[in-house]
Amino acid sequence: MAQVLRADWVVLDIEGTLMATSAVHVGLYEFARPRLGPWIDAHPGSELVRSAVARVKAEAGLPDDAGTDAVVAVLHGWMDEDRKAAPLKDLQGEIWQRGYASGELVSTYFPDVVPTLRAWVEGGLRLAVFSSGSVTGQVASFSATDHGDLTGLFEHHFDTVNAGPKRERPSYDAIRAGLGEPEPGAVVFCSDVPAELDAAAEAGWQTVGLARAGEPYADADFGDHLVIGSFDEVRIEARR
Repeated sequence: MAQVLRADWVVLDIEGTLMATSAVHVGLYEFARPRLGPWIDAHPGSELVRSAVARVKAEAGLPDDAGTDAVVAVLHGWMDEDRKAAPLKDLQGEIWQRGYASGELVSTYFPDVVPTLRAWVEGGLRLAVFSSGSVTGQVASFSATDHGDLTGLFEHHFDTVNAGPKRERPSYDAIRAGLGEPEPGAVVFCSDVPAELDAAAEAGWQTVGLARAGEPYADADFGDHLVIGSFDEVRIEARR
């Protein structure tokens, strides 16, 4: 029998939790990789692009007059390291947004995900997202899926810029404030990364670990966290 949790909010990770890690590291990353340089050069008047380029130069120690090729080399290196760098996420988010809008990109989720999300919302639960991908990229991803536009299911989006690092407790306190200060125990966080669940638990949240077959953390030690292989193995119900 599935374990039952009661809450007001469910906050969801994306990569490895809602969709396959390969969909991000292979699909989305490889879509953005060749487009970073052309995107920078094509948008010299964009404040986001100018800011991202300036931050890349500052973080990488590049001179102010460094060209696009040097900036892109840094960005590609960060992608290879899977570094959660804000300027990289900002640029990827804009590129992905264009890709989803044009139909070149379509999000595909694990089979249990969309039916569960819809059932949760219909049952009175409120949903939010906490992902290392930019808010722009998150919204774009949910706007064009193999189940249609899912953006209406989520009330809030958080990333490492507006909330903080995913493995640190203060980020979860910041998210709870953004949700309107619900009781800590009224929030459930679902992720495939044990360290993220640890940080959420420190903030008083309920936690659910996703150990999906074939994913990088499938055999990880989740400690005392509830662990499931799919959302079919847990029931999360609205408290009210």
